[in-house]
Amino acid sequence: MGRFTPDYLAPWVPRLLSAGKVYLGFSGGLDSTVLLHALCRQIPAQKLTAVYIHHALQAEATAWQQGCERFCRNLGAGFLALPVSVSTDSGSLETAARDARYKAFAGLLKETDLLLLAHHRDDQIETVLYRLLRGSGPRGLAGMPGVRAMGSGTLLRPLLGIGRCSLEQYALEQHLTWVEDPSNLSLEHDRNFIRHRLVPLLQGRWPETDKRLLRSAALCREADALASDLAAEDIETLGEQRQRRGWSLPLSAMLALSGPRLANLLRFWILYRRIPVPGHGALASAMAELATARQDAVPLISWRGGELRRYGSRIYLSDNLPAIDPAQSGTVWRGDSELYLPGGSRLAAARAEQGGLLVPANGDLEIRFRSGGERCRPVGRSGSNSLKKLFQEYRLEPWLRDRMPLIYIDGMLAAVGDLFVCEGFQARQPRSGLRFLWYYPEAQGGGG
Repeated sequence: MGRFTPDYLAPWVPRLLSAGKVYLGFSGGLDSTVLLHALCRQIPAQKLTAVYIHHALQAEATAWQQGCERFCRNLGAGFLALPVSVSTDSGSLETAARDARYKAFAGLLKETDLLLLAHHRDDQIETVLYRLLRGSGPRGLAGMPGVRAMGSGTLLRPLLGIGRCSLEQYALEQHLTWVEDPSNLSLEHDRNFIRHRLVPLLQGRWPETDKRLLRSAALCREADALASDLAAEDIETLGEQRQRRGWSLPLSAMLALSGPRLANLLRFWILYRRIPVPGHGALASAMAELATARQDAVPLISWRGGELRRYGSRIYLSDNLPAIDPAQSGTVWRGDSELYLPGGSRLAAARAEQGGLLVPANGDLEIRFRSGGERCRPVGRSGSNSLKKLFQEYRLEPWLRDRMPLIYIDGMLAAVGDLFVCEGFQARQPRSGLRFLWYYPEAQGGGG
């Protein structure tokens, strides 16, 4: 395994120097203290910003934050403290704190930014065991990746090949001090039980437990890579389509795959689109429910972070659709800038070379949402019809119909999003009108 020195980080230096910003998750504990100190011997300290996540779970948290700030100031590195709110409504305290921490990190990163975390070899072994006991498949048993996307940037774990004892030796040689979080000793937390009870027990019986677990993790990474490649080929072959919100695949082609191959496709499709993946059992039952629902039904399978729907002959995938309040109708807009709408969608306008919506003299457009009973006669049609029938005709997904922005002029329905302009409100030559684009930005995921 070898002794840890700053030279161990040398292969990462070119990437760190070329990054936009370099952040380091910094708790003041042994691992992140050593990583920050060693990095400052490899690259200019000014290039680094240590990020302290204040969970407010320990009485000493504020004092730890102050100590971290002093340590960074002495090294010449930047320091940033981010308070987070930890809710345990949906699971354990460990999971909730981790989710809050990663969400805060992801929110920091721009496209060229890097986040470094100080997970080491012992952490990797604990992760593999933890996931094994939770019934994870090859992807989970592969352990923590050394490099992966996070938010708009990239997460790096440069210490995965170094054991904690080597980091502790380095800290003692460099006369470093660090924080010992008392919660790390509590056997109520699953990872602590694995670290303090299970790992020593296994090592006492099988001295090469660490090597064997890491070898199994490496084999699982290979299997996961092969499964990922197969899923990518299937997604391309099936013909994934980008939708207004999310993506879709053809149901019949999905069902033509074998059971294991379909499960593999679904899992990696969700992962590829950076949406949290539900458990294996939930995923299997979800697909069965979507496939067997009535032809005219629009079944929904929802979990924390994602949704699967069926509409017509396709399966739709997206992150969770935010709720909207129809009472938020009535926004006045002039079409001269992008309009952010309730629920996360956006409405943009541009001049049309011909046709489009004729803007009134005062330039005011009123944006409303469907309340029921609206009718319209699209340009070129012989008669009017209900908005409900027109949405069906234009194949607008049912879950987006109450979210489609309706454009009114002087209290009259003049255009329906980017679907059509109503008769009597179109621009005619030589005058130009406005054409609209209604869309949802592609969601960015977090992760583990």
